[in-house]
Amino acid sequence: MTTKSGGAGAFANFDLNRVPSPCFVVDKAAIERNLTILADVRDRAGIKLLLALKAFAMWSLGDLVGRYLDGTATSGLWEARLAAGHYSGEVATFCAGYKAHEIAEVCALSHHVIFNSPGQHRRFGAELAAARADGARFDVGLRLNPMHAEGEVPKYDPAQPHSRLGHPADQLAAADLEGVTGLHVHSLCEQDFPPLRRTWEALAPRVAPFLDQLSWLNFGGGHHITRADYQRDDLVEFLRQVKRDTGLDLYLEPGEAIAFDAGILVGEVVDVIDNGMPVGIVDISATCHMPDVIEAPYRPAMIGEMPEGEGVTVRLGGPSCLAGDIIGEYRFAERPEPGQRIAFLDQAHYSMVKTTTFNGVPLPAIALWDSRDDSLEMVREFGWETFRDRLS
Repeated sequence: MTTKSGGAGAFANFDLNRVPSPCFVVDKAAIERNLTILADVRDRAGIKLLLALKAFAMWSLGDLVGRYLDGTATSGLWEARLAAGHYSGEVATFCAGYKAHEIAEVCALSHHVIFNSPGQHRRFGAELAAARADGARFDVGLRLNPMHAEGEVPKYDPAQPHSRLGHPADQLAAADLEGVTGLHVHSLCEQDFPPLRRTWEALAPRVAPFLDQLSWLNFGGGHHITRADYQRDDLVEFLRQVKRDTGLDLYLEPGEAIAFDAGILVGEVVDVIDNGMPVGIVDISATCHMPDVIEAPYRPAMIGEMPEGEGVTVRLGGPSCLAGDIIGEYRFAERPEPGQRIAFLDQAHYSMVKTTTFNGVPLPAIALWDSRDDSLEMVREFGWETFRDRLS
């Protein structure tokens, strides 16, 4: 994958030595800028927008999110608890595989409980009835696999062949929608508007016979709405048209778009060795802190990197024992020295939520910066106890 970052922006003027290393630094101003864009799309299209916590779950900004969006999209019980405790508005919960002992609480916390298959929905019929009898107010959704792939990386595409995510749309029958009031369709990843339109064009004929049984349609996430070149006017007109055609309430669940270009991951060079080229060991780990760098794979942009063909090329890798803990090759003005600070761009989403303590590698601290007034708050720092308490 190719990073879609728009550049350093305000972070070009941030002093990397102001925070401990490693550290995520999130710009509150950038988050609010993204939220403003999303709220404008929501209002013009007449839909609802939910923050997908799976991408960005910095709950210390829950009040800010609540001023702009309509709620949160969660991926199971624990995220639903986070949503209920630190965010406002609706909670839409989808999990590919609920467990029986979770259902009662999921129903109590959620406005929409979305199942991955009609079979799972039917199996939990008694639990859903009991939850309603206990006072829970929720409706039920079914996730559909649109059977239309648009993903750049197949393993990240929910519509890949033999996908485990969503009921295949070509199998949908009226009986599958008994007790169901909405459909959830999510198959995009870091994409602009045309893939969404093509997905709906492929899916619409398959769901058309069932629309009168439904009240809402959720197009999920993966929409890069806050990227500068995203076709927002086209999206708004598309959503208006789908509303007119279907008569349904519409939802989007952006995650990455809320935090796009809003955070960096600050690190420090620990050592530099020579092995056919300069190799820098840094205290940022791809496997522990930026796993998508290995899984996708992709190369995150680095603040201050020299133009192509200039400077000294250095391979950067983390401190873990994993041989594949390689971030990439970067061009420095001069050979870096131990203690030199570096920062990778666009790391607020899908990095902070995926960190691990594999190998005893410390978790990055979390700082909230506001580029409008240069205020800085250390939100969280992690001790070795975090590592210890995840073990036994």
